[in-house]
Amino acid sequence: MAIVRSVFPGHRYGSLAARLAAAVAALALVAACSSSPGSGAAGAMAPPPIPMAEPGPTSEGDLYMVVWNGYAETQWILPFQKQSGCTVHADTAGSSDEMVADVKSGRYDVVSASGDASLRMIESGDVAPVDVSKVSTYSQIYTGLLNKPWNSVNGVPYGIPQGRGATLLIYNKDKVKTPPTSMAALFAPDPATAGHLSVYDSPISIADAAVYLMNSQPGLGIKSPYALDQNQFDAAVALLTKQRSSVSDYWENTGNQEAGFSKGADLLGGGWQGVVKGLQDAGRPDFAAVKPAGGTTGWSDTWMVTSMARNVTCAYKWLNYITSATVNAEVAQYFGEAPANSQACTKTKDPKFCAEYHADDTAYWSDVYYWTTPTTRCLDNSDRICVAYPKWVAAWNRIKQQ
Repeated sequence: MAIVRSVFPGHRYGSLAARLAAAVAALALVAACSSSPGSGAAGAMAPPPIPMAEPGPTSEGDLYMVVWNGYAETQWILPFQKQSGCTVHADTAGSSDEMVADVKSGRYDVVSASGDASLRMIESGDVAPVDVSKVSTYSQIYTGLLNKPWNSVNGVPYGIPQGRGATLLIYNKDKVKTPPTSMAALFAPDPATAGHLSVYDSPISIADAAVYLMNSQPGLGIKSPYALDQNQFDAAVALLTKQRSSVSDYWENTGNQEAGFSKGADLLGGGWQGVVKGLQDAGRPDFAAVKPAGGTTGWSDTWMVTSMARNVTCAYKWLNYITSATVNAEVAQYFGEAPANSQACTKTKDPKFCAEYHADDTAYWSDVYYWTTPTTRCLDNSDRICVAYPKWVAAWNRIKQQ
């Protein structure tokens, strides 16, 4: 998830062309691995035999990270550097595809990956299993975020959860007279909102259409929005192609979406809690948000250690620090997400924050389909052949060009 805010001084590493070339290579590798012979049972994965990252007795002195904007702010970096002896070098990525490419450069020790990137990094061997016994906060993480398809394989953890959020329906209460209740607001829009929809510019948005189809066309048999066979995938793409004429903005980051809503170009769209909170804090009480009935997509970010990390001890010090209750609470409030540490809600400055973001509400998250990289091996434990992520990318580009 990308948030547009100031970030601790860092720099982009390598040329855009090089990073994009690496991203293309990563997509090809996922496709190849996902369809390789003898890959095991449906839904099973056999990652490369990367040794578990293990910290040493002393800090190396440096820590290189590629993160989402908002995860490496000065107020957390400076105290960490003082207590750990590790100097942080933090770069930011603008998308999950860019983050995957950046990790392949070999420069970074730690990455804050969303679910649409983490599985790609695991399958390509770019991140290592994490020894959770060396992370004191692991026992404090909400169980609903542990050992999930996007952060573990065959029960082996590949990172420490940071936070999560659900895709909500954000709308202008003054202009949208009938409040939205489900994904139908995006895919069977009211004539008043047609031409004024705000949609996240990412191939993973195909999953939003799949969630809508799970309810509106049960005959398609969709069980997971990230495990689509060709027929199911074609139905989702057709739906998004039809939606194209109603879209006013494909937004790349939350700053773009807030601007679109503020200017009045957008009246309704899928977005995150932090966006509507930002609008309201900026003096726009005319905006509200609702979680779609019948399910929605969502994201969960994970701190991962790269397989090429040269500063593993500093990496573990960071994992322990950034997911501690106090710091996790601070980051969650700044970033706009539900914290992953179950004790963080006792540390928030705003006593209403965790209720607003449903941090402790297990039922709230029960029908949230967290981003997970689609692979040829269907992730719903079926024996079908599913459409892998590279084809999602190609289809998304075609949809936008309509």
